[in-house]
Amino acid sequence: MSLTIKRFISFMFGLFILSLGVSFTILSRLGAGAWDALSVGLAQLTGFTVGTWVILIGVILIFVNAIILMKKPDLLSIVTALILGYFIDLWLLFVFPNFIPTTVLIQVVVLGLGVTLMGCGIATYLQAEFTIVPIDGFMVAIQKRFNVNLMTGKTIGEVTALIFAFIAGGPIGVGTIVVTLSIGPMVQLFFPYVERIVYGYH
Repeated sequence: MSLTIKRFISFMFGLFILSLGVSFTILSRLGAGAWDALSVGLAQLTGFTVGTWVILIGVILIFVNAIILMKKPDLLSIVTALILGYFIDLWLLFVFPNFIPTTVLIQVVVLGLGVTLMGCGIATYLQAEFTIVPIDGFMVAIQKRFNVNLMTGKTIGEVTALIFAFIAGGPIGVGTIVVTLSIGPMVQLFFPYVERIVYGYH
């Protein structure tokens, strides 16, 4: 299998797994990540699907990122936002439309699975080195524009999303904190293993 095909598969499969992880954090009802909570809140207010808002927020962020960096918009990121948004709707509307966790234990397990799958999905889609999700692009734009480290850029992005998610009435809870604190370590955990699979490093 050629490297190009491997990268394409890792891109699509990574976003597929990431979308499942995002959906699980939402379905846990313990609180989703800040950006996902914003999408859920806006979906409840407008009647649009969660996936549609993931796409719309992604498009908005593409232009916000361009303004921050004072450069042309990375329009290829729209592809990433579209795929992720459609996959999230697939899980929430067609695969798990009536799923409701009945106990706290099930909620915790679903949240844990969600965070783990998000970390694995991000680590996998990044291997393609194609284009990043606009939310991650926002983090990078802040880091470059204000000359701060990525962790600070990520924190600013998460706090921004959290404020808007709160205003929109999105599902903010203990799960939001878990997602925020866990994603970075999870990506770091999975990245070298996925990299060996895609590129054959030892």
